[in-house]
Amino acid sequence: MTSSSPCPFAADAKRILVIKHGAFGDVIQAEGALRDIRENHPDAFIAVLTMKPYRAILARCPHVDEVIVDERAPRWRIDRMRALRKKIRARGFDMIYDLQNSKRTAFYFRWMLKDRRWSGTAKGCSHPHRAKEPKKIRTLDRLAGQLEDAGLTIRHTRKPDVSWLADDVNGLLTKAGVTVPYIVLVPGCSARHPQKRWPYYAELAERLIAAGETVVTAPGPDEVELARSIPGTCIEKTNWAELAGILKGARFVIGNDTGPSHLAAHMGVPGLALFGTHMPAERTGILRENFGAIEVEDLAALSVTRVFDEVTRRLAYSNSV
Repeated sequence: MTSSSPCPFAADAKRILVIKHGAFGDVIQAEGALRDIRENHPDAFIAVLTMKPYRAILARCPHVDEVIVDERAPRWRIDRMRALRKKIRARGFDMIYDLQNSKRTAFYFRWMLKDRRWSGTAKGCSHPHRAKEPKKIRTLDRLAGQLEDAGLTIRHTRKPDVSWLADDVNGLLTKAGVTVPYIVLVPGCSARHPQKRWPYYAELAERLIAAGETVVTAPGPDEVELARSIPGTCIEKTNWAELAGILKGARFVIGNDTGPSHLAAHMGVPGLALFGTHMPAERTGILRENFGAIEVEDLAALSVTRVFDEVTRRLAYSNSV
């Protein structure tokens, strides 16, 4: 992945900034990288720059000391850009790990922090990620490669574990009338990517319930109507920690390529993700020892029977080990 030896490790860094704006699944996948940064800098102060929707998640992260919200103001709003620069520079960061590696963060390097040590893909930074085409590399391998190029010892980046996010939701499940064990369906996805949505969750829920399974959905605010149309129990108005708790307690999770599916996978929950051609499942990092995927050219052509049979096979296997 790299073309030459890593840069010298910034062992003397005392105040570290990690940049990870989003989205949800990417924040979840960065957990292992955050843990490795903490292990390599055990005594440093570590802050994360992120977007407002993910502040509550990262505030619970045991590897982080502070969460700074970036409103991602338009760059032509010079007043807001100057305010952000002042806030960042006032904290005296002496090492930055840019895990977002976007055009925006490259601008931050040039305009705000070019005099500081910086790990990422920004041109001219002190600790460049040397992969020739990083966007074509599996997410977790890309993060690991970047940190290795910065001289870090990697133990967790390729195996994130966000179990610390999960709340105890026994009371919530009891109030909703959910009995254990249960299966969680994740029928939604970003409105910007409707091609990621498999359209037959209601039919799958019917098959699962007929087979004696308890089915649960826990939709986000924009997915309530969809979740209500699916047989089973719909638990609404959950926060991230409650959603994590519901997923962590599940016998199995079935979902699209969306944040909650990645969250389940990176808590070690058995599950199955349904992928079209938008992105190979392997590249997203969702595949784990007990979390697999079905990949097809057209999700609308993926039959309920094929999904149900694969879920049944995986459940039978997990019961046998």
